[in-house]
Amino acid sequence: MRSTFLAKPNEIDRKWYIVDATDIPLGRLSSVVASVLRGKNKPTFTPSVDTGDFVIITNADKVKLTGKKATEKTYYHHSGFPGGLKERKAGELREKSPRKLLELSVKGMLPKTTLGRKQGLKLFVYAAGEEIAQVAQKPEVLDIKGLL
Repeated sequence: MRSTFLAKPNEIDRKWYIVDATDIPLGRLSSVVASVLRGKNKPTFTPSVDTGDFVIITNADKVKLTGKKATEKTYYHHSGFPGGLKERKAGELREKSPRKLLELSVKGMLPKTTLGRKQGLKLFVYAAGEEIAQVAQKPEVLDIKGLL
């Protein structure tokens, strides 16, 4: 009788991937990146252990918003004070802080637990022209268009 494989935290080998977000729809990019952060692309995936890889997203300001999302999709944030509800449209958020748009999208697809927050820390987002700090890790190119 075979037993179910359970990954142990000290036996996990992590890779670094780099993704170019130019002209890729936001939701499709986010879902692929979230599954790589969780480790669902590996045969050693274990739901209760962080088996995922690190992901670097470049050109975040060139991500594609399909349909009317740029003008109609709204992101809310509350300051904690009465009357402190702030709202921004997705197009405005992409113009002012494109890193935040991708981070919100990807982290919204991760589990809402301590494990999900730990997995979200392995995401690094850069807009066009920003210097990537993780060059020493020698990231591999992740072909998102082949996975869509």
